[in-house]
Amino acid sequence: MSAQTLSEKMISKNHMGINIASVTVGVGILTFPRALAKATSGFDGLISVVISGLVALLIGWLLAKLAARFPRQTFFDYTAIIASKPVAYALTLLVCLYTMLFVSFEIRAIGNIAKQYLFYSTPVEMITLSFLLIVQYAVAGSRIAMLRLNLLFLPVVLVVIFFVLVFTTQLLEIENIRPYFSSSWKSLLEGSKAVGLSYSGFEIILFYTMLMRNPEEGPKAMLLGLFIPVSLYVTIYIFVIGVFSAEVAKNLTYPTIDLAKEVEIPGGFFERVESMFFTIWIMTIFNTCVMWLDITILNLTSMFRKVKKMVWILALSPIIYFVAMLPQNLVDFFAFADAITYFGMIIVYLCPICLLLIAIMRGVKGHE
Repeated sequence: MSAQTLSEKMISKNHMGINIASVTVGVGILTFPRALAKATSGFDGLISVVISGLVALLIGWLLAKLAARFPRQTFFDYTAIIASKPVAYALTLLVCLYTMLFVSFEIRAIGNIAKQYLFYSTPVEMITLSFLLIVQYAVAGSRIAMLRLNLLFLPVVLVVIFFVLVFTTQLLEIENIRPYFSSSWKSLLEGSKAVGLSYSGFEIILFYTMLMRNPEEGPKAMLLGLFIPVSLYVTIYIFVIGVFSAEVAKNLTYPTIDLAKEVEIPGGFFERVESMFFTIWIMTIFNTCVMWLDITILNLTSMFRKVKKMVWILALSPIIYFVAMLPQNLVDFFAFADAITYFGMIIVYLCPICLLLIAIMRGVKGHE
């Protein structure tokens, strides 16, 4: 393989940052204003967004440092080097379980929201299955081509969000944002935890750093990747609270989509902007699902090298679909989401940070 061909199969620091932003800005951005409004009052939610963003950046930086110590090696490979193969098998299988559960959550979220805003008469089971089949098709192709879809889709999503915010500016009421600095530290930390759950996704740095041209630039990519969602969360929270007030936002299932419903284009030449907004948002959730399923396959093939990629896709898809259909209502669905996130905090945050500390103490380092 020529050096030029190898370079074409690598991704840059900025591309990795866009991938991180795309996977982070998923379903969570549609729901976080509700959880944040319940925990804090008015303006103070912005403090919680910043606190949780800084914590996410610190954890992400540590994860990037771990992956950068072992360039061109998979998560399983460098975990085996640091902590032995049995530990690597156990931890990597748990990571696969976590990523599969995340795919189940995302495809069910698509089913729920699409039925509510787009396909009123279509069973959620069929919407979810259709979306899963499309995700399967994307994962079956080239990994680099799949990652490069984010370069195409994320700018479109950001433009649509900007469009929605511009046309809701006239609906902002400063009184809705008040009071200022009235929440206790306990409330602010509770709000940070609530919005922090929506930052899940930046852990992809653990698995895709090996595809970077310069793996040592992983921490810088993390900075770019989290700057975008933190900025979006701050802006969207201000608009949701400013338009609806905190009391109303507490009772909205998807406040960000409801914000899009408030858009009125002069002349009335385009109605139901929330349908367009959600249709565009499907691209982001699609990329998120594809990356999580691809990471599942990547980890499984790194452990069981003789099993082909397509075999894993076909074997795992029925399990993912079955799990996605388990929640019977929205209460179960959001409880499922919280359980996945807390499980992920242990598996893809705490354990890798412990691996980094062990690697530093033992002086273990990979070679490119």
